[in-house]
Amino acid sequence: MVFRFLEKELKGKLHKGKAIVLLGGRQVGKTTMLQNITEGRNDTLWLNADEPDIKALLEAATSTRLKSYFGKKKIIIIDEAQQITGIGKKLKLITDSMKEVQVIATGSSAFEIKNKTNEPLTGRKWEYHLFPLSFSEMVAHHGLIEEKRMVPHRMVYGYYPEVVVHSGEEKERLKLLSDSFLYKDILMYQGLQKPEKLLHLLKLLASSVGSEVNYNQLGKQLQLNNETVEKYIHLLEQCYIIFRLPAYATNLTKELKKGRKVYFTDNGIINSLTGNFSVIETRNDKGALWENYVISEMYKINTYYKHYGEFYFWRSHDQQEVDLVIRKDNMLKAFEIKWSSNKKPRLNKTFSSNYPKHSFQFINHENVEDFMVQNNINN
Repeated sequence: MVFRFLEKELKGKLHKGKAIVLLGGRQVGKTTMLQNITEGRNDTLWLNADEPDIKALLEAATSTRLKSYFGKKKIIIIDEAQQITGIGKKLKLITDSMKEVQVIATGSSAFEIKNKTNEPLTGRKWEYHLFPLSFSEMVAHHGLIEEKRMVPHRMVYGYYPEVVVHSGEEKERLKLLSDSFLYKDILMYQGLQKPEKLLHLLKLLASSVGSEVNYNQLGKQLQLNNETVEKYIHLLEQCYIIFRLPAYATNLTKELKKGRKVYFTDNGIINSLTGNFSVIETRNDKGALWENYVISEMYKINTYYKHYGEFYFWRSHDQQEVDLVIRKDNMLKAFEIKWSSNKKPRLNKTFSSNYPKHSFQFINHENVEDFMVQNNINN
């Protein structure tokens, strides 16, 4: 069993007078982590909102009826809480009227649960996000040397727990994830009219990971308008399948100001979508996969611990580029991300001269632990 870093954080928040909302894509390990947290306790009640009778109960219940249903249970876990109409108000009801009860709601689609809990639970919730396993968590599990040896494998198959713990079955497990679980919330979303277009969009994004997203070009390929393409990308982001980096720019006329790059939260999903599971050493897209791997790992750490700051990329109109720019405390950190360590790149002069308050670092396969292991990161 791989210990999840958020487990300690959540344990420390139990019975502090607020609801706990745990968000993350399907199959990233939310239920397993909560089972570990509540192991050995007989005062925990699990409610799966995917089940129609549980959904109906929670939607119609008053505080009196809920107290009767909960009995002497002190921890109430509502799994897939986005299925419940008015979930925010129900969580508020439990938190306000049952002070001795700790309610924990999990959700796999932020567009359903996050928006519904923000207003009713203002000042009444702790919110956390869980991703697939991370490099840092695996280092803590079996050591740095072992995990660095596994990096080429992770670049192909990723970090979904189901995939990591079933060595030799990675392709089958990833296909099962892709076909049955990963897009369930989006495909069920009432505003989605053409699910086949969404899957086509995912394949286009996977085949050009790390490139700038042009809604107009994607729209032409998909035969959709720009607004629909942007909506679909937003939904994918809200389900923790992808995330976007905006372009960093101030007032310089030579800078790209409205660009967006798309990265996947897990490399295995990229390769499942493209159908390419070849070993990394033979891949023409090795550079793009390495860039996605590094940025997604740093993105996880930043979400968990707020170590870094705001993530961007930078590009000028004459195609000078910085792979990753992080802004924190009026300081810019610029990163070049390359698999090979043979040739160390230099930061281009346009960026360095216009942003004198910056640092520059080069990330390659030899020094990944300096940026992706939580204890090594210098704030």
